Amino acid sequence: MCNRARQRGEPETIFTRMNVLFPAERPMDNRFNPVELFPKSRTYVVREEGGQRIADVMHWDVLGGLAKFPMTNVRQLGLPQWRKLAAKPENRCLVPLSEFCEWAPKPTDLGDGKKPVRGEMWFDVIDQPIFAVAGFWQSIGEMKHFAMVTCDPNELVKPIHPKAMIAVLHEGDWDSWLQGSYEDAVALQQPYPADQMTVRGPVFPTRG
Repeated sequence: MCNRARQRGEPETIFTRMNVLFPAERPMDNRFNPVELFPKSRTYVVREEGGQRIADVMHWDVLGGLAKFPMTNVRQLGLPQWRKLAAKPENRCLVPLSEFCEWAPKPTDLGDGKKPVRGEMWFDVIDQPIFAVAGFWQSIGEMKHFAMVTCDPNELVKPIHPKAMIAVLHEGDWDSWLQGSYEDAVALQQPYPADQMTVRGPVFPTRG
């Protein structure tokens, strides 16, 4: 499942696009790479507070290291541990991205005498250069942690990752995700139209 993503926009571009403000206590620690997103890494995440979208820096693991593996993606929103978060609008968030990655289904022989490797397949959204993925978050100690919501794959993603894809939201649904009822949120757990996405790859960044 998607455990690699990118946000190539400058923070100011993201915030303008999504009508976002920093909270009064703006995060001062910028010692992280906002472009490359991996499990447990940090990125800018958008939530709503007092009727205004605000930006926070959050860790991509909604359980904050309390599980054996980072919990980066969640599909079963009806499970009690997730429903208690997903049911509350104040615990929902938008994760701004410019592209996300899935592994190619089969290894490729690069002809360099080394073992065949599975390349990276990168997906983007044609009609939204910066798009938002449905997510939810919680505070653990002094840190905020989030997960992305997943759904059935569309026709573009399914041949590469048949089990699921991240739930990319239409721009007109951002408010519904951040403000709506639990039933509204579940109804938005849908695959984004395949004809509004492209894929490139396989890419082999570790091979010259």
